[in-house]
Amino acid sequence: MQSLMRRRWPILFLLLASSIAAGAQAPDRADRSRPWTPPRTSDGRPSLEGVWENNSATPLERPAQLAGKPRLTDEELASLERRAREMFTPATDATFGDSLYLALLTGLPNPGSRGAGTYSQNWLPDRYFEHRTSLIVDPADGRLPAPTAEGDKLRRGGRLGRRPASAQEMTLTDRCISYGFPDLFAAYMSVYRILQTPDYIAIQMEKIHDVRIIPLDGRPHLPAAMRQYLGDSRGRWDGDTLVVETTNFHPAGNQFGGYYTLSDQNLTLIERFRRTAPDTLEYTFTVNDPSMWTRPWTATINWKPSKGEVLEYACHEGNYSLRGMLSAARAEEAGR
Repeated sequence: MQSLMRRRWPILFLLLASSIAAGAQAPDRADRSRPWTPPRTSDGRPSLEGVWENNSATPLERPAQLAGKPRLTDEELASLERRAREMFTPATDATFGDSLYLALLTGLPNPGSRGAGTYSQNWLPDRYFEHRTSLIVDPADGRLPAPTAEGDKLRRGGRLGRRPASAQEMTLTDRCISYGFPDLFAAYMSVYRILQTPDYIAIQMEKIHDVRIIPLDGRPHLPAAMRQYLGDSRGRWDGDTLVVETTNFHPAGNQFGGYYTLSDQNLTLIERFRRTAPDTLEYTFTVNDPSMWTRPWTATINWKPSKGEVLEYACHEGNYSLRGMLSAARAEEAGR
């Protein structure tokens, strides 16, 4: 009898282990079979609240090397991530924006560069890589549409191409007044805190600590003569998607993060905020600016939960660097 029980114990153990494993795996299978639903606020709307950040490495436009390729394969994505670990160590010169992705494609650091030259990659957050090869989803080629004649002039010269004669002629970014939005300068304090009530959405941006307060009560836009650096925003819910329309931009600015001249005061910006996963807030925006572009265009950025809080942004108008930039401009004009 004891011998028989000894022979049966291994069989009973395996059956019990299999039963436990099956019971542990069943909820996972059930969870995967059900669509994810976002958490809700007290009034039944999807909760967008929290601190989010944009550290995506995906470039705004699809690079020429990837023309006709909207998505990378799993192997290509893994190779890109491996090259990023090899090229951008903590001691590497800090590389911002789209320059990081382009460097990985060319094998050259900082192509056309926006490296800092003053501090290392160690001080920047890790970038995350996606199968997508551009933030732009429309046009389908992942490229900006053709600009108008005036838009082309503004992009090639305009605000960013002049030597300023005074502080008032410098960009709002250089003057620490506003970076504008959408913020396309990923991984450079691209952190946002969202607060939500039934009547308002507030979005605080870490840069300059600008706060957009967006009413949801259906009120009309301000009169066209009232222009603001952050425009005039009005929000509404379309199912589980928050839709925000912004008009009335100030002629001096919206430069999209200070480094992209992509719009002027005639911009109508449509933004859509949608929770798509526990760790993803899908942020989609459409640029409709007939004086800059021959057609509207749309881009999508996947915001992720921030690993920290919104921190101090110690930039203020009138800081010492303004004096240095203006004196450098005068020296260049004098040929020194």
